Amino acid sequence: MAKNSFGEFINKKVLPPIMKFVNTKPITALKDGMVYALPFIIIGSIFLILSNIPIPAVANALKASGWSAVFSQAYTASFGLISVWASIGIAYVYVRNEGYEPLPAGLTSLSAFLILQFLQVDNPLVASMGKSGSGITNAAGNVIMSGSQVAQHIDKLPHALQTFLSSPVTNAINITWLGGQGMIAAIIIGILVGWSYTKMLRAGWKITLPEQVPANVANQFTAMIPAGVILTAAMLLYAFFKMIMSTDLLQLIYKLLQTPLQGLSDSLGGALIIAFLVPFFWFFGVHGGLIMGAITSGLLIPNTFDNANLYHAGKLSLANGAHIVTNEFYNNFINLTGSGITIGLVIFTLYAARSAQMKSLGKIELVPALFNINEPFLFGLPLVMNPFLAIPFFLTPVIVALTTYLVIYFGIVPPLNGVAAPWTTPPVISGFLIGGWKMAIWQAIVLVMSTAMYFPFAKKYDNYLLAQEQAKATEETK
Repeated sequence: MAKNSFGEFINKKVLPPIMKFVNTKPITALKDGMVYALPFIIIGSIFLILSNIPIPAVANALKASGWSAVFSQAYTASFGLISVWASIGIAYVYVRNEGYEPLPAGLTSLSAFLILQFLQVDNPLVASMGKSGSGITNAAGNVIMSGSQVAQHIDKLPHALQTFLSSPVTNAINITWLGGQGMIAAIIIGILVGWSYTKMLRAGWKITLPEQVPANVANQFTAMIPAGVILTAAMLLYAFFKMIMSTDLLQLIYKLLQTPLQGLSDSLGGALIIAFLVPFFWFFGVHGGLIMGAITSGLLIPNTFDNANLYHAGKLSLANGAHIVTNEFYNNFINLTGSGITIGLVIFTLYAARSAQMKSLGKIELVPALFNINEPFLFGLPLVMNPFLAIPFFLTPVIVALTTYLVIYFGIVPPLNGVAAPWTTPPVISGFLIGGWKMAIWQAIVLVMSTAMYFPFAKKYDNYLLAQEQAKATEETK
C-alpha cells in the first residue's frame, strides 16, 4: 500500500511539473537544437585524435610534416565552433516548431551572438612574453625564442611601439567564445532570438509581398523586420556593456552563470545526482536519459570542450583545469550499456537465468546492450516499476559515478580527453577513445561491477518468474 501511494505521489505530483518543464518550447528547442552540433562534435573529435596521436613517434612525425597543424585546423573549424552550431540550431528549431521558415532565425541568432562579443583577440606577443610566457615556436612546434628573450627584445623598443604590439588585435573573431566558453550565452541567445522572432511574426511584423514573388524571395522579406529589430537590440546591448561596464555580454554570462554552473556539474555531488535521476525517471516510465540530457548537455558539453582543448595543447590534467564530469562521463559511464548500466542483468539472463521470460529477453537484449540500448529490458522485463530490481537499477549508476569520479580525481586514470565518442559506441572501445587504455580497462571493471550489483537481485526475480511459470504450467496440465 505504501509503495502504491509513493508511486502515485511521484506520478501525480513530481513527474507532471518536471515533464511540463522538459516539454516547454525553450527546453525542446535546446534539446533538439543541440542535435545539429553532434556531427561536428563527432567529426571534430576524429581530427582531435589525429592531431594528438598517443604514440610519440607518430605524433612527432605528424608535427614535423605539418599534418598535425592541418588536423588542428579541421578540429578548430568543426568541434571548435560548438557554440556557433548551438546558437543557430536552437533558434532554428524554436521557429520551425512554431511553423515558420526557420533558417533566417538561425542566421539572425548567429549574427546577434557575434554582435554581443568583442571582435578582438589578445595579441599573441602578450602570452609569449616573460618567464611564464610560451615563447615563439616554429611550424613544427619547437620553441625558437623563450618568453624571457621575447620580453628583452620588446623592452628595447620605444614605449609607443611596445603599447601597439601588446594591444588586442581588433576586427577579428575570437574563437574562444565560439567554443565551449560561449555555450551558455549561445543557448540564451538562441532561445531569446527564437522566442522574439516568432512573437514578431505572429504579431504581423513582416513585409508581405505579392503572391507572384517566388517563395524563397518572399521568405527573406518576411524575416527582415524581426531580424532588424533583434540585431538592433543586440547592437544596443553591446554598446551598453562596452561603454558602461567595459565588458561584453558573453564575458559577463561566462563569469556569472557558466563558470558556477560548470563547477556545480563537475562536482562529485553533481555527478551523483545526475547518475541517480536517470534511472529514477525511467523507473516511473519516463525517459530519464532524455530529461537529464536536455538539462545537463548545456553544461557538460562545455566541460568536454575544455578537456579537448587541454588535450589538444598537451596539458590534460586536473592541475591545469581539466574537468572530471563531462558529456562523455554521462554517456559512457552513467549510461554505459543503457540507463541503469544493465549489462550485469544481460549476463545473468544469458548464463544463470532459469525462467523462460528472462532467458528469452536476455537473447533479445544482448546486441542492443553492446550499443548502449536497453529498452527491451526497461519495458519487456520490465525494469519500469519493478521493485525486485529497483535497488541495483538505482544504485549501479551512482556507484559507477562515484568510483569513476574518484579514480580520475586521485590520478589512477587520466581525465577524459574531450573526444566525443558517439553514445552508441560499444563499451571498452568507447573507453579507449575517450581516455586511452587505462579508461578502457576501467570500463571493463565497470561491467564487472554491474554484474556483481545485479546478480543477487536478478536471481530473486528469476525465481519469482520461474515459480509463476511453473504454477501456470501446472494449471494448464489439469
